[in-house]
Amino acid sequence: MVKNIVVKLGGSVLKDVAAIADAANWVKKLVENGYGVVVVVSALKGVTDELINTVKNLSKNPDPSLMDEILAMGERTSVRLFTLALREHGINALFIDPSDERWPIITNDRHLDAEPIYEETKKRVEEKLIPLISKGVVPVICGFIGVTLRGEITTLGRGGSDTTAVLLGSCLDSEEIVLVKDVPGIFSADPDIVEDARILNELDFKEVQALIRGGSKIIHTKALRYLRKKLKLRIASLKELLSDKGTIIKGYDPEIEVYSPPLRIVMATIIGEHLDGVQVYEKLITKLKDRGVKIIALTSEEQSMILYVEEKDGIIADIHSSLVSNELGKAVSFYQDLAMLVISGRMLETSPGIIYRVTKPLAEAGINIYGLLTISSSIRLIISRGDIEKTKEMLVEELKNEKVGE
Repeated sequence: MVKNIVVKLGGSVLKDVAAIADAANWVKKLVENGYGVVVVVSALKGVTDELINTVKNLSKNPDPSLMDEILAMGERTSVRLFTLALREHGINALFIDPSDERWPIITNDRHLDAEPIYEETKKRVEEKLIPLISKGVVPVICGFIGVTLRGEITTLGRGGSDTTAVLLGSCLDSEEIVLVKDVPGIFSADPDIVEDARILNELDFKEVQALIRGGSKIIHTKALRYLRKKLKLRIASLKELLSDKGTIIKGYDPEIEVYSPPLRIVMATIIGEHLDGVQVYEKLITKLKDRGVKIIALTSEEQSMILYVEEKDGIIADIHSSLVSNELGKAVSFYQDLAMLVISGRMLETSPGIIYRVTKPLAEAGINIYGLLTISSSIRLIISRGDIEKTKEMLVEELKNEKVGE
């Protein structure tokens, strides 16, 4: 079978007739270079916002299933227009929307934020799309949209077209997925604010997740869950489509893992009048840095601070001398001989009720949680070292059937 590539065209790229024709020409070049191409299209620029505003003006509480039907019209229109443009460039293109029996994206029935059913989608891709690609057909598929097993239209939520593209690339074992944006990649900062912002050639998926959680909108975390080992994801503009330029996102989230890093932890609570100032952080971090102490987490409000750090001889005295002796704090209390248990996995933070499922068995077993941290696709529990193995066994059993992102 020919090597295939999935190309997702965002609405900002499909902004007018000239832009659509230009995009079609670039896809033609991919086909001429011998690739089997699958195109995923978003609604034309501004169309989805216009549909949402129209709905808001007509109804204060629209039915979610009807809302999905309305929102889907943006992609259902653009898929036909882009197929027309490809055919004008001599490409054997075929649009596929939810009314087509070859439609591949199957989801649950959570309207406006549906979750794809991975195995069912993969089966449809293998049965319906791969034969078309093998015949030299370019399928043009609506992004953002899904269909339930009962045949109802759903939408995948924010960033849904990116999710469609990465999901299809995973099911097709594609050589590459290219998310075509109106920017040439992911910048080191917003170029409209930072003059010397530069394009990042490569990012690990965990770095991308961290940027997204900090406010970046270049791609939605929901799309990242379908990254698989050796699957190449690139973000670029049309001009970089035939090159290796842009930003390549490497790595992937494994299925759920439960493990404990070999680190002894102390939890220190500091009280004082003004513990949320820069001077407090500077004194404390400088002292810990000089000691070579690893900081796990720090949280503060005006009159108290909780600090989780690597346990070393004299660490409490160091904290006391940094803050209390300098009259930046009043007193320090602490718990020692703690450890961290990490639960990580693909899109763990969006699995409904996952925090409850993690903490419930611990509460029932009388195991105290000294801290709970959520970072990217992981949950980190701070508990007594003596409870680590028992807790790990309970959580492995509790989460063994959890398939995040599938």
